[in-house]
Amino acid sequence: MTDAPVESTHASATDRLYFRQLLAGRDFAADDDVARQMVNFVYLIGDRETGEAVIVDPAYGVDELLGMVAADDMECVGVLASHYHPDHVGGDMMGWGIEGIARLLEVAQVPVHVQADEAPWVARSAGVGLDELAVHRGGDVVRVGAIPITLVHTPGHTPGSQCFLVDGRLVAGDTLFLEGCGRTDLPGGDPEAMYESLTTRLAQVPDETVLYPGHLYSPDPFATMGHTRSHNYVFRLRTPEQWMTMFGR
Repeated sequence: MTDAPVESTHASATDRLYFRQLLAGRDFAADDDVARQMVNFVYLIGDRETGEAVIVDPAYGVDELLGMVAADDMECVGVLASHYHPDHVGGDMMGWGIEGIARLLEVAQVPVHVQADEAPWVARSAGVGLDELAVHRGGDVVRVGAIPITLVHTPGHTPGSQCFLVDGRLVAGDTLFLEGCGRTDLPGGDPEAMYESLTTRLAQVPDETVLYPGHLYSPDPFATMGHTRSHNYVFRLRTPEQWMTMFGR
């Protein structure tokens, strides 16, 4: 195990895995001022043999994202939503309209996998019906072809925030960044739940797992969990009391 950031082409347990990290405002939606400011990551995960893929947090240039999937000879068969915020699933953000899963569902009728506690929030934010969402609990596994993706419920940033474990990678949404973690002062945020998610639920993720965050808030776009635990200040707060002193409302 290394303590330094690793390359995105790190060896996969299977050559079947299709995995791409895309930066909004650079790799797609390059002309979108909001996308360039928000620096969201979108992820494509799939099975190269079956040609099936899911998109994690499709926002901004949805048609571009679908085009990129198609250009890789893959087909979008679903969406994984980390949480309800418009920069991840689409909707209105401070008067700015962000394209998201509502547009994707106009083009492709696919399941949108959300955590149960997040479903009504996603429906309201993204402007879709509850019947268009596939509701899950923590620990559920979504299979894309032969590729299993484990859903990890990590409340704190929002009630139903979830991370995705796939083949030695943790796609963390806004739960955990290389530097810092998701805000807990927005609607649905809970600092105590965030502490529990980071110190208990994600404590089970091995150090060699590679963390892929929901935003580019650090010089590197990904790093091992071991590196993150050693360098991210949120892991220096050893007790709930220390945590609440910094993050409590």
